[in-house]
Amino acid sequence: MMLESPEATILFAQVIGTVAQAGDNLVLTGDLGAGKTTLTKGIAQGLGIDQMIKSPTYTIIREYTQGRLPLYHMDVYRTGESAGDLGLDEYFEGEGLCVIEWGNLLETYLPESYLEIILTKDADHADRRSVTFQAFGPKAQAFEERIKTTWEAGK
Repeated sequence: MMLESPEATILFAQVIGTVAQAGDNLVLTGDLGAGKTTLTKGIAQGLGIDQMIKSPTYTIIREYTQGRLPLYHMDVYRTGESAGDLGLDEYFEGEGLCVIEWGNLLETYLPESYLEIILTKDADHADRRSVTFQAFGPKAQAFEERIKTTWEAGK
C-alpha cells in the first residue's frame, strides 16, 4: 500500500483509530522520520482524542484516556535490556489500543498478538510512504482486515 502525502497518512491513521478494538496492539516500524509519530497522531484523532500527541521517547509510555478507547503510546527505542521491567503486559492485555514505536526492538517482550506496520520512505518522493502489514496472531489478522476493508471502502 502506498500513501502519497502526509494528509493521506493522517487519513489512513484515522481509519486505524476508528476500527481499533480494546486489546489491539500495533507495532510501528520504520527509519527515523518514516512517520511513526505522525501515524500515531492520526490514530488518536480516529479514536476521538484531541490532545496533542507527543513522541514518548524519554517517558517511554504516554496514556491518553479521553477517546473512545484509551491510547497507550509507547516508544521503546531507548529501553534496551530493561524492557522486561516496564510492566508492558498490563498495557498489552488492557482495555485500550497500544501503539508501540520501535516495537520490533522488544523481541521476546512483544505481546502474543500484534499487528506490525512497516513504514518505508520513498527515496524519490519525500512525502510518499510505503506501508507493509505483518500480523502475528488471529486478533492481529482481524485488526489488519478491518483496517484494509475500511480504508478501501473510503477511497
